[in-house]
Amino acid sequence: MVEERKVDVLIVGAGISGIGAAYHLRRDLPDRSFEVVDALDGPGGTWWTHRYPGARSDSDLFTFGYSFKPWRGPAIATAGEIRSYLEEVIAENDLAPLISYRTRATSASWSSDDALWTVEVARDGEVIRYTTPFLWMCQGYYGHSAGYTPTWSGMEQFTGPIVHPQQWPEDLDYAGKRVVVIGSGATAATLVPAMAETAEHVTMLQRTPTFFLPRPKTHELAETLRSLDTPDEWTHEIVRRAYFAQGEEIIKNSTEQPDAVRTLLLDGMRPYLPEGFEVEKHFNPPYRPWQQRIAVIPDGDMFHSISQGKASVVTDTIETFTPTGIRTSSGEEIAADIIVTATGFDLELFGGMDFSLDGAPVDFSTKLTHRGIMISDVPNMAYIFGYFRASWTLRADLVSQYVVRMLEHMKAKHATVVVPRLRPQDADMPLLPFMDPENVSSGYMMRSQEKMFKQGDREPWVHMKEFHEERHTLPVADLDDGLIYS
Repeated sequence: MVEERKVDVLIVGAGISGIGAAYHLRRDLPDRSFEVVDALDGPGGTWWTHRYPGARSDSDLFTFGYSFKPWRGPAIATAGEIRSYLEEVIAENDLAPLISYRTRATSASWSSDDALWTVEVARDGEVIRYTTPFLWMCQGYYGHSAGYTPTWSGMEQFTGPIVHPQQWPEDLDYAGKRVVVIGSGATAATLVPAMAETAEHVTMLQRTPTFFLPRPKTHELAETLRSLDTPDEWTHEIVRRAYFAQGEEIIKNSTEQPDAVRTLLLDGMRPYLPEGFEVEKHFNPPYRPWQQRIAVIPDGDMFHSISQGKASVVTDTIETFTPTGIRTSSGEEIAADIIVTATGFDLELFGGMDFSLDGAPVDFSTKLTHRGIMISDVPNMAYIFGYFRASWTLRADLVSQYVVRMLEHMKAKHATVVVPRLRPQDADMPLLPFMDPENVSSGYMMRSQEKMFKQGDREPWVHMKEFHEERHTLPVADLDDGLIYS
């Protein structure tokens, strides 16, 4: 028998976005019933999934933390510290009874006659059928079941384990072993120093360099304020604002003065690296700063591993795997007992769920985003997609506030349906890619363009703006601009 459940709002996902959405609903709309479903075994989304050595944030926790919950730890935090923080939010706001784990949403169908979504979820082999007037997709943007691993020649020859960070084996013993980490992003930069502590040697093998930014793990201003017994709420807000200003400046300069920012980043790495290290070869990407994420190196830990001879960097392409390691295109043989493919993930739209409107399947690749929050012609559904150059949570907070305001607006208009519709003046608007490669060129974004919804060339049909813009515009955005209520 199928279990039937009814709620005013159904939230899909119990990570940063879903927990934040639940908090805002409980605080601001206490008369609305809601539940949260998540396919994983516990809260945190990516922070639950990623258990590889040294897993940590690549954003500061004063902005990655919620606006409503002060962060009391170091600026750069481990995955475990972040999970503990999220568990505190759940406990302090009595959200646990409203969250169901190991509960995967598989399909959502909208009925115009009933003005309701029917969402089917699977849990322990059983099916639960939710009906809800409003669906809030907070599941993030990639699949948790498997990471992205390219196919290289000779992989079947290698005699050791090949591991992706997203499926890290709990019993993997790398002490005294030679390790090759393929990749150059934040995950690779985290793995290298963590594994180098006990491995014989760790080699980071990269096809293309990444910009790295060494930063103290702790924030001097935060430590000063805490030493003066400043209330946690004040410290949190003051340091957040300091990070806001710093982030806005570097993003602006990365576009207006990219060569100057490139020089600043490269010069910032040199003091941490051995004399004569080829910084331009290994850490000077062909793209401009912030066209892909800049990876933070807390206290320069990866550079210290290189300086101590525990780690090294090879910039080359792979010709083939061999039984005992990897041979690069230049002919270099890199010996390995373990190979880690820190090669990213595949973007998965809305958790891979099937969507239909009045029985017709939804092809999101033909739809437009509305403010990066709703989808054209899709009624009563919001989603959260965070910032690329700033902390994800900053946008999750703003979107939650917007959705609460919209739900209140619907109530004031006695409306049961809200749907984004193109206006007459938008009839000739082009469908532009989900991501402009001139602005963002990360591999996982580029690989997924064809299945993603599109954006237009004017408000409100655009997304991926910067936080320093939206923090002022989204809280006062016109709730009738492009939205139809009935």
